[in-house]
Amino acid sequence: MTTTHETVSPVSQTAKIGGLVKRWLPAIVLVGAIGTAFALGLDKYLTLDALREHRFELQAFVAQNQVAAIALFVVIYAVSTALSLPGATILTIAGGFLFGIWFGTVYAVIGATIGATGVFLVARTAIGQSLRERAGPWFSKMEDGFRDNALSYMLVLRLVPLFPFFVVNLVPAFMGVSLRIYVLATLIGIIPGAWVYASVGAGLGSIFDSAEEVSLGSVLTPELIAALVGLALLSLAPVVYKKIKRRRRADHG
Repeated sequence: MTTTHETVSPVSQTAKIGGLVKRWLPAIVLVGAIGTAFALGLDKYLTLDALREHRFELQAFVAQNQVAAIALFVVIYAVSTALSLPGATILTIAGGFLFGIWFGTVYAVIGATIGATGVFLVARTAIGQSLRERAGPWFSKMEDGFRDNALSYMLVLRLVPLFPFFVVNLVPAFMGVSLRIYVLATLIGIIPGAWVYASVGAGLGSIFDSAEEVSLGSVLTPELIAALVGLALLSLAPVVYKKIKRRRRADHG
């Protein structure tokens, strides 16, 4: 009776370890950075009270260093989004306050898209591939359905403010959404909300001067939510059209 022993060469073992490190290191670094940011309490600086307290210094910095201020704002927004800090709304309002409605919206959208794309790429590399390899047939069917209508579904997730932004950053990575669709849907989908909050920021100076209280709850009115939900339903029109078209083909087939 002969016994065979499978041996793993040092080269292949090193390559395997290197592959695991390459896959998981970005996720580990991101999680570590998120934990550090919350441990340091960085999220506490992203408040309306902080904006009110430092508004004159911020306005002076923007006036004297416009290009640097724009770059810094976009970088802070991207990092905040990547670290999932609960301050994107405040940053968008600050963008409107410092740069005006239109430019504030543009800079916020750019920063949010960059940060969200970074999270998407990390999640897709570290978790998405592993999840798809281990999941059963049910996941493959769900993934195929999501991917067939990825742009429409992504727009719904981005437009409706009921879904946390960091969750919407992760779900597409598990569903095999392409980078192009993800970036396009993120870029388009966050424009309406960003414009609304930048508009609030543009009129914030007079509110600060009057010492009136302002809260995020007063911004997210039922009318605004209804408008965003309407846009989300409109983005589902292609999905409905595809299903009707398939049903007609099946009936005539």
